[in-house]
Amino acid sequence: MRQVVFDTETTGMPVELGHRVIEIGCVELIGRRLTGRHFHHYLNPDRESDPGALAVHGLTSDFLADKPRFSSIAQEFVEFIRDAELIAHNAKFDVGFLDAELARVAADLPRIRDIARVTDTLTLAREQFPGQRNGLDALCKRLGVDNSSRTLHGALLDAELLADVYLALTAGQSDLGLSLRNDSRPGDRLPFDVSALPKVPRVVPNADERAAHAAALDVLQKKSGGKCLWLADSH
Repeated sequence: MRQVVFDTETTGMPVELGHRVIEIGCVELIGRRLTGRHFHHYLNPDRESDPGALAVHGLTSDFLADKPRFSSIAQEFVEFIRDAELIAHNAKFDVGFLDAELARVAADLPRIRDIARVTDTLTLAREQFPGQRNGLDALCKRLGVDNSSRTLHGALLDAELLADVYLALTAGQSDLGLSLRNDSRPGDRLPFDVSALPKVPRVVPNADERAAHAAALDVLQKKSGGKCLWLADSH
């Protein structure tokens, strides 16, 4: 299965106020392993970032002035994500912005959900950790993903971190945690610390408890006309 984990940075929000995408970062997974293939661009939005957004991503207008506009990379982006499962954190936000950018380029360009299936890791996290903080930083800490290099938000870095978070969130669904990168070796750290999982105590019944259990089974055997399933395997 081909999956693309992605993130965007924008000039602000909401998209309805004309805010634009200024960075796209995507990393590719095949068979739940990072391939090393990625798609990454900074973009000139032709407008200023809101002060709040600038404080988050640090991408100034001067830095973005010589970067390409979305229209020049739109087709390349569409081909990179086509037929993949797209994975994003709070996907509604990113998909909404990218659909708006695609619509600006040409009316006949497909929208995101026309060419790819979208999975939202925020939804997955809320299902697994209800009532807890489920932002990317909080999930990195909870799942043992190293985010020490994340001083500002950046689309490519956040996509790489989100890939590890996604693999940890879904480790039990297929490969039981074998979600290491392509260059991993035996003994490499999994994206979460299994030693932190609680130990399940082994309870051994005493003689009185075993006798009470046997008596309860005897009652069930009589009431079921000799068809107690728990006793069937012992005969």
